[in-house]
Amino acid sequence: MNLNFPKIEKKWRTVWEKEGIYKTKDKVKGKKNFYHLVMFPYPSGDLHIGHWYNFAPADIFARFKRMNGFNVMSPMGFDAFGLPAENAAIKKGTHPRIWTFRNIKTMTKQLKNMGAVYDWSREVITAEPSYYKWTQWIFMKLFNAGLAYRKKASANWCPKCHTVLANEQVVDGRCERCETEVIQREIEQWLFKITDYAERLLKDLENLDWPEKTKIMQKNWIGKSEGSIIKFKVKSLKLKVDEIEVFTTRLDTIYGCAYVVVAPEHQIISNLKSKILNLKEVEKYIKKTKGKLERDRLMEDKQKTGVELKGIKAINPFNKTEIPVFVADYVLGGYGTGAVMAVPAHDERDFEFAKKYKLPIKQSIESKLPITNYQLPIIEDGILIDSAKYTGMKSDDARKAMAEWLEQNKLGHRQTNYKLRDWLISRQRYWGSPIPLVFCEHCAKKIKNLKTSEFKNFTKGELLNPGWFAVSEKDLPVKLPDVKKYLPTEEGKSPLAHSEKFIKTKCPKCGGFARRETDTMDTFVCSSWYYLRYADPKNSKHFADSEKLKKWLPVDMYIGGAEHTVLHLLYSRFFTKALFDMKLLNFSEPFSILRHQGMILGPDGQKMSKSKGNVIDPDDLVKKFGVDSVRIYLAFMGPYDQGGLWQLNGIVGVRRFLQKIWTIKFKLRTENKELAILLNKTIKKVGEDIKEFKFNTAVSSLMILLGETEKSKEISKNNFETLLKLLAPFAPYLSEEVWRNVLKNKKSIHLERWPKYNPKTIIAEKFDLIIQVNGKFRDKISVSMGIEKDTAQKLALKSEKIKNFINNQSIKKTIFVPGKLINIVI
Repeated sequence: MNLNFPKIEKKWRTVWEKEGIYKTKDKVKGKKNFYHLVMFPYPSGDLHIGHWYNFAPADIFARFKRMNGFNVMSPMGFDAFGLPAENAAIKKGTHPRIWTFRNIKTMTKQLKNMGAVYDWSREVITAEPSYYKWTQWIFMKLFNAGLAYRKKASANWCPKCHTVLANEQVVDGRCERCETEVIQREIEQWLFKITDYAERLLKDLENLDWPEKTKIMQKNWIGKSEGSIIKFKVKSLKLKVDEIEVFTTRLDTIYGCAYVVVAPEHQIISNLKSKILNLKEVEKYIKKTKGKLERDRLMEDKQKTGVELKGIKAINPFNKTEIPVFVADYVLGGYGTGAVMAVPAHDERDFEFAKKYKLPIKQSIESKLPITNYQLPIIEDGILIDSAKYTGMKSDDARKAMAEWLEQNKLGHRQTNYKLRDWLISRQRYWGSPIPLVFCEHCAKKIKNLKTSEFKNFTKGELLNPGWFAVSEKDLPVKLPDVKKYLPTEEGKSPLAHSEKFIKTKCPKCGGFARRETDTMDTFVCSSWYYLRYADPKNSKHFADSEKLKKWLPVDMYIGGAEHTVLHLLYSRFFTKALFDMKLLNFSEPFSILRHQGMILGPDGQKMSKSKGNVIDPDDLVKKFGVDSVRIYLAFMGPYDQGGLWQLNGIVGVRRFLQKIWTIKFKLRTENKELAILLNKTIKKVGEDIKEFKFNTAVSSLMILLGETEKSKEISKNNFETLLKLLAPFAPYLSEEVWRNVLKNKKSIHLERWPKYNPKTIIAEKFDLIIQVNGKFRDKISVSMGIEKDTAQKLALKSEKIKNFINNQSIKKTIFVPGKLINIVI
């Protein structure tokens, strides 16, 4: 009898919802809480196979934890604001709100069909006012704490999306959403001071159970550098700025410094305008640089360019040597001091630059390695040469001594720098949470003229951003108005800037006229705290009750794509630490354990895309093979963190596997000893594999067990029930149908405990003993467990193969490894 999956799935979905078996209580006697979370999706269209690959195997783990006695919370929601949903809506000619909530309805149905243990009573949708009220509230907390500020600066601009992008949202020079080439543009913008948390974000990675590659990527993105600031005097200039501060990690090479390089954005260029002899050439170069992305400026294989500031010299503080000053785009104004010292003999980039511009190359470090024919540049540490009193010192010792000299002479100091930039969060788009701030011209003037004694009347954010104030908490949420003109504008202003009704308001400080901020928040602001809201999603008085947060947070297991490593994952860590510092949370890391899923490739071995015609539609698969078949195939197709190639014959094989389970019900027999041993081994193996996210090998073990069951043509009812319990996390619908409808159990199989194995039963009675001669494999024989060395040697010497290899030679010694091998040395 063939399985009717659609009928079975519909029936059990209805029963589960009616019985509420997946509704999570905040406390269950005798059970420890376990917070299991998958990254919630953008509602930009139907669920695709990538969503399924993230969610379905992850649900196997959640079900396994439930069956092991944990009170598991596994919620679901939608990351509904932002570019993904808005761009899709615009493409379809539909208002973003209509498009988004229509998709949420469709995707909710698809997700429920998946048969996951999601507690839909905890659903959050970031575009709902009841949610973004608290997004705005958290923004206000950050603003008042001085962690949000506004400034005009060069930013990444997507000409197609008509909005700024954070550095993290630019991939290979293109917008991560529409893949349009990104340009630079000067614009007013709001930023979060994530840089204040750089050291803690770096240090606390060590205690996290995250993939090592992910931790390394975050470390590199934060980019800690320990070095020194050196003050280079600018020759004979009586100006406000008469020195260039340089940051370097290689102070030990200072005696080889041939020139100084400043970024095109460096203030000293403006200050020295009247003294630069080739000013037009310099300004032309700077203008050309303005359109370049930081990524392009920093590319290692890019030819380095620059222009000398003629008429300007810098003075090396250690040897008083006068050296030229260049402006070059490979130095960034926002990193370090925006100026570097160049040592061609000990830096590859400086070496190429010096050769190109015919600058002197002076060696000041000798390699510690015993090499005679080495070539410059020598970039590793070594022994100092031609470095005055520091000659002969090791690089590390010299750096310390030189830094002390700088500090004693007030010519510099030790400093730690980070590559991490502040998080740009304002977007010139409609579909996002409004920023809950207003600007008052009257108060701006007043704050700029405040006396120090009056500072106490204002928050850090108000002092940092004169004239800007958070709205009153009672006025939250600042609702996103329904507007007809929601398309992005080329002028770089949010569509909300054209709504006078939205803009005009009263100043919360003085009561006078004020105007609202019209930019909206980056969607990553909304997703940087959603995991907190699941603990208490209906609370209208707090972002979440503190006691409920303590019961569930931090997240015990978080599962999602590695592409969010320097976006969502980093931002969420920043939010958690900031809220911890405000005493709103009692933990400082959001996700204790993190696991990534890999990528599913099309049948042609390429990344799936509609243009290639290799996209797999999960809805079609469900109709043809059933939900359980799709779930198991996704678990079986390869290592979860690697993904794999989609193969149609693979899911066909899984469907046959489930059909065989279905037909076993007609073959219930008495106990089979050999099968009982294999069953115990399978319980152990499948449990261990699920814990380690090795879903593919767990499915393989279940298939082996079924194969042996078919061979024996008999299985006891107890053993069959155990097999069903092992199958339940993988195939929730079929296992429930057989458990309740065929075996007539009253309670759901998904409320059963995970089977326990008998350690004594799984100890094999025999094993294959490897026989080596002089350390090389020569034969293997089946022997009893617990065999002793003398017996093993006698059996080994009886082997005809071993007799031929020994050939009457004397045995020097025998090495025996119990349970594994015996090595005969001749």
